Amino acid sequence: MTPPPPPPRRLVCVTGAGGFIGSWLVKLLLSRGYAVHATVRDPHDPKNAFLKQLENAPENLRLFKADVLDGGSLTAAFAGCEGVFHPATPKEMLDPAVKGTRNVLEACSAAGVQKLVVVSSIGAVCFNPSLPRDRIIDETCWSDKKSCKENETVLLSTSSKVLLYVMKGGPDAIGNTFFPIVDVRDVADALLLVYDKAGPSERYICSQEQMDTKDFLDLMKSMYPNYSYTFKVVDVDTRVGLTSEKLKKLGWKPRKLEETLVDSVESHEKAGLVDDEPCRLPYLYRVPDAQE
Repeated sequence: MTPPPPPPRRLVCVTGAGGFIGSWLVKLLLSRGYAVHATVRDPHDPKNAFLKQLENAPENLRLFKADVLDGGSLTAAFAGCEGVFHPATPKEMLDPAVKGTRNVLEACSAAGVQKLVVVSSIGAVCFNPSLPRDRIIDETCWSDKKSCKENETVLLSTSSKVLLYVMKGGPDAIGNTFFPIVDVRDVADALLLVYDKAGPSERYICSQEQMDTKDFLDLMKSMYPNYSYTFKVVDVDTRVGLTSEKLKKLGWKPRKLEETLVDSVESHEKAGLVDDEPCRLPYLYRVPDAQE
């Protein structure tokens, strides 16, 4: 008896595939049997070569030269795709990110893409002075545009910068504020889960565990007692935190924070980031009038 033909490969596109989230998402999609169109600014740039070495990449991955700020460059990459994942973000965040997302939406419409998953930042929900400080941030919350403008330069890789600051034993006091952290591998899992299960026009907060800066530092000290923890932790006026219960109801199961911390510390050490120049404490965790 002739076996049935294999099911057709599902073709999707990932913007910013050479980036941190984008590359992990491409890896996950390839491991799940998807065919992937991946946009990068320069397919021949050596820093993107690792994408071609991923499992299943030779037969299922195709790189496209594209920039989300140039809508026309997305046309070929989106052609034939059933879905698009959009984690790409320009270096200058707010206005260019809006323009880039608008270009992605228009290109999706022109290509007949059935589903689009857009990756954003907690900056989309947590910067709103009108929200009570004891309000748990959820998907119904929106940030104030003026506050986003004021904070747009401090939103990128904040948790990683705090980790580096802690590992290097920076001199400044750290504000004891809520500390949203999530493993990039869990972000990739969440994106694919949302793509497969979520309905249209939904929002999901993706955050690993509810904790504050002091909780994080206590965990670091228990796991890595040999680092120099010379700074003070100072109580500041802060929000209570945020919740990912909606995402968990879809079936999202993030890793334990200890696993993420071990892998993050090892990754930073391997990359030589601990031994290079001093790390500046991110704005969100600085204490007013603290030493700069």
